[in-house]
Amino acid sequence: VQLQASGGGLVQAGGSLRLSCSVSGGIFTLHGLGWYRQAPGRQRELVASINRGGSTNYADSVKGRFTISRERDNAKNTLYLQMNSLKPEDTAVYYCAADYGLGRGDYDYWGQGTLVTVSS
Repeated sequence: VQLQASGGGLVQAGGSLRLSCSVSGGIFTLHGLGWYRQAPGRQRELVASINRGGSTNYADSVKGRFTISRERDNAKNTLYLQMNSLKPEDTAVYYCAADYGLGRGDYDYWGQGTLVTVSS
């Protein structure tokens, strides 16, 4: 399974970014996808998730500003995170993750991360 995240960058506070994550190679049923982030000196936290049925969940800190979505094209899934009204505290490395129900923690596979920097 390969996850490739992209779309990070430098943006001013109040701006927007759209992260993408290409998910391919899985042979098991995809149970869900998620976006995590880790800021310097802080623990990794779940930002948003979407399950197989399309239900979404958001961290309180991003509700109303971020939107998670997914597209499916045959065996390939693309996960998105639309981030609006960005704040300096959103600065972090953002990781996408995939849950195939293999029991390797909350998610089984992880992408390499993409850096989002929000300037004040």
